[in-house]
Amino acid sequence: MQGILSTLLFLAAILNIVLGTGFLVNPENAGADFGLAVTGLHGSSTLRGDMTSFFYVSAAFMALGARRRSATLLAPALALYSVTFVGRAINLVLQGPYEGWYVTMGVEALLVGLMLAAIRSWRSAPSSI
Repeated sequence: MQGILSTLLFLAAILNIVLGTGFLVNPENAGADFGLAVTGLHGSSTLRGDMTSFFYVSAAFMALGARRRSATLLAPALALYSVTFVGRAINLVLQGPYEGWYVTMGVEALLVGLMLAAIRSWRSAPSSI
């Protein structure tokens, strides 16, 4: 089970690298896929910097956490995706649903669940000492 969870986390890390690279290389198109419109150089700079860092940092900690089977290393990615999910939930309550809201929240919930399952699995595994 631990191997499966680690593999799934590596795959999620690859997805994050692909998404982050999209924002790094072409923030206008990547932003449009997320419902964001660039209105100038400041906007493209913000998307390129902020969104790339979100996805790259998430990818790095997912991959490192999976490689070492470390809950501590997985914590930053878990925090990023948990806060993102809560922010979307608040928006859903305050402003209502938008087209495709369940897809983005579903992916984030899946990633949070995957990370929590991995942490639980790693903590309950017998010690190798």
